[in-house]
Amino acid sequence: MRQKITVPEVSSGEAQTRELMFARIVEVHSRFLYRVAHSLLRHPQDAEDAVQDALLKLYRGEAWRTMEDERAFLARVVWRAALDRRKARLVGVAEDGAELRVLDVRATPERAAAEMDERELLRELIEALPVELREPLLLSAIEEMTSREIGVVMGIPEGTVRTRLMRARAELKAAFAGRRVMVSR
Repeated sequence: MRQKITVPEVSSGEAQTRELMFARIVEVHSRFLYRVAHSLLRHPQDAEDAVQDALLKLYRGEAWRTMEDERAFLARVVWRAALDRRKARLVGVAEDGAELRVLDVRATPERAAAEMDERELLRELIEALPVELREPLLLSAIEEMTSREIGVVMGIPEGTVRTRLMRARAELKAAFAGRRVMVSR
């Protein structure tokens, strides 16, 4: 004997309003959410998947209807989805069971030549920063998020964010100055 499942009745007007509200959120914030996910995952398809996971999770729930700081709330949701993807990737398990990508880290001749460029050098130095310094720096510099927003996204106090930003900039400045001297010789 089958159980009857009752679904609360929602008028078509309410459902349409809900869909329009969510569509506006997606339209306004999707690029920002992608950049947040990409800054953590460093892979376009993984970033797109993390954004899609986060938006699907939001749509299925109701928390998005009561968010106070829309940008920070959405960034935190996608940040957590990206962290979940990164953790799965680090243990070697893809969500869909597919094989993980193995990247060739050897420099190509073009890349070796490009490393002389200061922008490339800066990217390398940022990548070399410890994760706890790199992530707030990227959210601040690339995503133009405030210290408060970064704190909300990462789940750390605003003062800690500012300290990490200061340390990251100091380490970058010292490393950049030291590497530029070596390259110019």
